[in-house]
Amino acid sequence: MTKRRLWGTTVAVGLIAILVNVPWFNTLFVSFKSDGDISRGATAAGTPTTDHYANALGAAGYDFPRFFLNSAMIALGAVLLVLLIAIPSTYSAIRLGFGGRFVMNASSGLRLLPAIFFAVPYFLLMSNLRMLDTVPGLILANTFLNLPLAIILLSAGFRDVPIEVEEAAKVDGANTYRILYSVLMPILAPSLVAVAVLVFIFSWNDYLFALVLSSSNATPITLGAANFVTSTGIRWGDISATAVLSTLPPVIFAVFAQRYLVSGLSAGAVKG
Repeated sequence: MTKRRLWGTTVAVGLIAILVNVPWFNTLFVSFKSDGDISRGATAAGTPTTDHYANALGAAGYDFPRFFLNSAMIALGAVLLVLLIAIPSTYSAIRLGFGGRFVMNASSGLRLLPAIFFAVPYFLLMSNLRMLDTVPGLILANTFLNLPLAIILLSAGFRDVPIEVEEAAKVDGANTYRILYSVLMPILAPSLVAVAVLVFIFSWNDYLFALVLSSSNATPITLGAANFVTSTGIRWGDISATAVLSTLPPVIFAVFAQRYLVSGLSAGAVKG
């Protein structure tokens, strides 16, 4: 009976995974179709071509390397800044009692708000700071957007660590900073990796703030694909190829960090 339930669950999860990824598989399929086959409809299939990937990588004047580099700098910069802020602030709230309940409630509330809610304030802020259309400006925007999520996830990790671990470190003469960075951070590695993966994915996939805060110099790959929408038509094949290429880094990142991602996201879920 248990094996039947396990097989049933596996099949159900597999079907859901396939359904969820149907748009990606369709994009992959379109990226290898010729323009003629694309214009004839979704079911038309001819000889596969890699011309769209060549166009996406620069053959059609598309500056893929610069857009890719912008996305990488934005995502990695946001990950670094989020961790630098979230780790000490969450520790202060959970263990030292500095605004504990207020910080957690505020983080939860901010995370529930739609991203569009922050678009105009961030535009005005970056405009006043003269950081529009800059990579640092987009790094700050994605940091502010993902910081509440990081605090929520890390708070669960900190609560899972027995207070006796810190008390033992204090007996050995460790100060607060030594306890946090030398004792707790290695224990919280799964939660830290989970935060890093999610912030990277959300920052890499961001389209709204890229659209509002950038125009040319800081254009990431998600927004750069719109360059294939021209006055003569929409180049669906090139857009599909760009979309497929842009999904590879976050997918690879998540696959290699999957073990830590699962344990980090489940922190605080089991008690006793």
